[in-house]
Amino acid sequence: MNRSRLGTALRELRQTSGKEAKVVARGAVMSPSKLSKIETGKVPPTVVDVERILAAMGVSEEVKAAYMATARAEATETTAWRLIRRLGYHRKQQQIKALDDSTRLLRLFQPSLVPGLLQTPEYVRAVFGRRDLTEEQLSRAVAARLARQQSLYDATKTLQFVITEPVLRWRLVPPAMMAGQLDRITSVSRLPHVDIRIVPLAAPQVDVPAHSFAIRDDRMVTVETVHAEVMVTDPRDVEIYVHKFDRFAAAALAGDEMRRMVEGVRDEFLREQESR
Repeated sequence: MNRSRLGTALRELRQTSGKEAKVVARGAVMSPSKLSKIETGKVPPTVVDVERILAAMGVSEEVKAAYMATARAEATETTAWRLIRRLGYHRKQQQIKALDDSTRLLRLFQPSLVPGLLQTPEYVRAVFGRRDLTEEQLSRAVAARLARQQSLYDATKTLQFVITEPVLRWRLVPPAMMAGQLDRITSVSRLPHVDIRIVPLAAPQVDVPAHSFAIRDDRMVTVETVHAEVMVTDPRDVEIYVHKFDRFAAAALAGDEMRRMVEGVRDEFLREQESR
């Protein structure tokens, strides 16, 4: 099987499984029309599309491995944000949730914003509020991101976050809301399967925080650039991101030391709020 026949092979696999297209589409968090276009070869499936379709079919690990190897034949995929906007940010969040659900080890590096899984409702609204959405679109996007946060409480997962200090001080919301956001980070950090680390500005560094990225089970990296989301699946490239993550994690504060730092910044916001 080569990548050009992947859509046809997925259709044959679905038909053999006896599952209806609309059922698989629903489980894969995509429209029936998109699934149809993938199966007929009109639209090439992304690595994420293939993974979600296979999960919706409930195939064996052996079958999944064979199809995913074909899907990863083209190891880097780029999706412009304008296309994601057309899809709908709430749908994109639902797709990410499907990835979250199938991920056992998540490592996320963020030098710009509080990671989505850790954001308060006010912070989420501020993030999506910059995208010129209607009130309905904004509300749906916020709700979809907050729904993703259920995975924080799945003790079968290991969630590791490395955040740079400027993220704690970047004022997307008023001081009182920033204080609430930092309290949220501190609270989540106490979950036994969650590790949150902060890279302080005062620490000597051996690397440069170019952009945010998320590593999923050593199999996939999602990179957010200014114009697009980039999906990386070549093991050699994934290893580059793992190495970069580990270097920042080694230079970061963790545990009580991290919490003392976050609480110190929170107190600065609270004093500022009280002086107004």
